[in-house]
Amino acid sequence: MASAPPHHDEPLGLTVHSMPVPGQVAATDSARTRAGRWKMLLVFLICASPVVASYFTYYVIRPEGRRNFGELVDPQRPLPDLVGASLAGQPVNLRTLKGQWLLLSVASGACDAACARHLYLQRQLREGLGKEKDRLDWVWLVSDETPVADALKPALQEATVVRLPAAELARWLEPQKDHAVSEHLYLVDPLGNWMLRFPAQLDAQSAPQAKRDLDRLLRASASWDTAGR
Repeated sequence: MASAPPHHDEPLGLTVHSMPVPGQVAATDSARTRAGRWKMLLVFLICASPVVASYFTYYVIRPEGRRNFGELVDPQRPLPDLVGASLAGQPVNLRTLKGQWLLLSVASGACDAACARHLYLQRQLREGLGKEKDRLDWVWLVSDETPVADALKPALQEATVVRLPAAELARWLEPQKDHAVSEHLYLVDPLGNWMLRFPAQLDAQSAPQAKRDLDRLLRASASWDTAGR
C-alpha cells in the first residue's frame, strides 16, 4: 500500500493594504463638499436665471427716454406674515397670495368715493390686460372693522378682499410723503415682493400710464411667470 505523500505546510499569503492618512481623508471630504456646493449653486442659478434676466431687463436695460409711471420700491418689501379675514370671515395669510401679480388698494370698509374709484380702476386695469389678466389679482385690503356694504359686494366677486389692522399695513406699505396709504395703488410681484407704488389719487386720465407699466412688467416676466398659483 503506497504511503501518502508528505504534506508540507505553506505560509499563509497576506496582502497588506496601507491605512488611509487622516489628513488625506479630510482633504478629500472637503473637496467633495466644495464640489457639491458648487453644483447646488449652479442648479440654483440655472433655475433663477429667467427671473434675474427679466428683472435686469426691466430695471437696468431701459430704452432711452422711457419712464416708469409708478415709483419703484427700493429695497423691495416681501409680503408680511399677517393673517387677516376674508369677507366671509375666513382666515387669510397674506403670504398665501404669492404666485400672482397683485394690484393692491387700502381703504376703510366704509369705502368712500376715493376707495370706490380705486376699486373701479383696479378692475379696469386688470380687464385691460386682455388674455394676460389671469396673471394679475386685484386686492382690496380693508383697514378697519367697518362692515362692507352689501351693495358693494357684487362688484367684488373677482376681487380678493382681506381685512387687516391699519397699524400692521403701515409697517409694510409706505405712502409718498404727505400722502396717506389709502391714496395709492401698490403692485406686488409673483415672488411676493411689493415693488411698485403708483402716484397718489390715480384717476381715469392717468390710468393708461399705469397700464403701460403693467404691460411692460408682464412682458418682462413672461418667461417665468404664468397664471395661477
